[in-house]
Parts: sequence; structure tokens; C-alpha cells
Amino acid sequence: MAAAAATSGRKKGIRNLKMKLALLSMMIPGAIYLIINNYIPMAGLQIAFKKFNYRDGMWASPWTGLSNFTYLFKTKDAILMTRNTLLYNLAFIVLGTVFAVAIAIMLNEIRSSGAKKIYQVLFLIPYLISMVVVSYIVFAFLSYDNGFLNNSVIAPLGGEKINWYISPQYWPFILVLVHLWKGFGYSSIIYYATVIGIDSALYEAAVIDGANSWQRTWHVTLPGLKNTIITLTLLNIGRIFYSDFGLFYQVPQNSGALSNVTTTIDVYVYRGLTQLNDVGRSSAAGFYQSIVGFIMVLVANLVVRKIDRDSALF
Repeated sequence: MAAAAATSGRKKGIRNLKMKLALLSMMIPGAIYLIINNYIPMAGLQIAFKKFNYRDGMWASPWTGLSNFTYLFKTKDAILMTRNTLLYNLAFIVLGTVFAVAIAIMLNEIRSSGAKKIYQVLFLIPYLISMVVVSYIVFAFLSYDNGFLNNSVIAPLGGEKINWYISPQYWPFILVLVHLWKGFGYSSIIYYATVIGIDSALYEAAVIDGANSWQRTWHVTLPGLKNTIITLTLLNIGRIFYSDFGLFYQVPQNSGALSNVTTTIDVYVYRGLTQLNDVGRSSAAGFYQSIVGFIMVLVANLVVRKIDRDSALF
């Protein structure tokens, strides 16, 4: 009896070991990718604290301490690029969340499964389009000579053509609109996946209690979306000091007249590399983004834990 039990235990242990090895083998490709793509490049963070030159390379370039960072904050563009990055991202987070949640709720109200699939595909297509293509689409609308808005909307109404690419007052709205159009499809599908996972018994109970569609949305759907909204918002807050380079550089056609409303930290880093060839200061700006983003996630998660512990990421 004891021998049989020992044999059974060994077989069970071998099966568990095989299961663990199978799971580990599935993890290996992803782990290799993370090590190569995320961890090995971290050695380059030292460039932010060096006066980098190509002759000596990354390891032999002289250390400069925090001089790259002090230069970053002393430059006249420091407040401008930080302000633009923060305000645009705040607008993207708030408006993007509201818009995506509204689309997800409307998708849930469509009864035809075929129509749902068509709408999901149509909403997702802009997200899959390259920002280079998006910049040409925007140019087709805003071109001074041949743009759709000038020739088909403004001129027929008797207005004067607008040279959009030298008129910075319009671009905060244009950039927000382009970002929403391009990104809402992906977010709305995530929220829609959460909506369809809400227990249908809750809706049935609400109907029995006499709740109309707005009341069901407010008291059933939105509470069901709370954790997903908080999670995605925390992730977005972690990247609040990052910006979509293509959106702020390619869509405005790198117009100098628009620099006050299109210069973000990422655009500044790119220009620092291409125009000044200053690798150290550009690396300092990227390091600054990472540290502040990490702190923002910790602070936002702490606030969520104070309000609702179960909704926090950690």
C-alpha cells in the first residue's frame, strides 16, 4: 500500500513538473523579448549623465552629473513642452475615456450581431492606419489651395480661406480631434468587452424595478465598467509625460509657426537629436519622462487605494 502511494505520488510529481515545464517553455519567448527589448537597453540610461561623444562611445564618454538635466529645465522651451505634453494628455485621457465608453454602451444597445461587427471594424480601422497616412488625410482637409475645408466648406459659404498650417489657434482642437478619431476604436472595444461581461441578471432586475435605459446605464453599466476605466486611466497616467510623436510632428507637417502648440517632450527630444545632435540632453529628457511617469502611476494608484482599495492596481 505504501509503495503504491509512493509510486502514485512520484507520477503526480512528474505530471506537475511536465506541466510547469510546458508553461515555462511558453514563457521563454516573451521573457527573451523583454530582456532584449526592455532590460538590456537600460544600460543606455547612463548617457543621460554623460557628455556623449561618438569617438569615446557610451562607456568611455565623460560623466557630467546632472548638467544635462539642469540644461533641460533651464531652456526656454522647458515650460512650453511640459505644459503641452501634460495638457494634451489630460484632454486625451478625459475626452478619450468619455467617448470610448459612450461608443461601447451604444454598441451594446445594437441588437443585430452583423451590424455590431461592421461597426466594430469601422471603429477600429483608424487605429490601424499609420500616422503618416493620417497626416496626409489631415492635409487633404486642411491644405490652403486644395483642401476640402477651404474649397468645399468655407469658400462656398463666402468666407476667406484659412492657412491652417500657420494658424496655431486652431491646432489644439485639431490635434485632439485627430487623436480621438484615431484612438477611440481600440479603447471602445476594450470597454465593450467589459460591458458584455456584465451579468445580464442585473439588467433584468433593473427592468423589473422599472428602470429605463438611462437608469440602467447609470446604475448597472457604468459601475460594471469602473474597474476597467480605473485600470486604463492609471496606465494612461503612467504615460502622461509621453506623447504620440507622429501626431505632434507629422500631422502639423513640422510647421515652425505651430511650434508653440505642437512642441511636446518627444518632439523636443527628436529635434535635439536631429538639429543639435545632443544625445546626452535628449537621453536626459527621456529619462525624465520615465521617472515622472513612474511616480505618477504610484501617486494615482495610492489615491485609488485610498478611495477604493479593490480598484487599485497594486
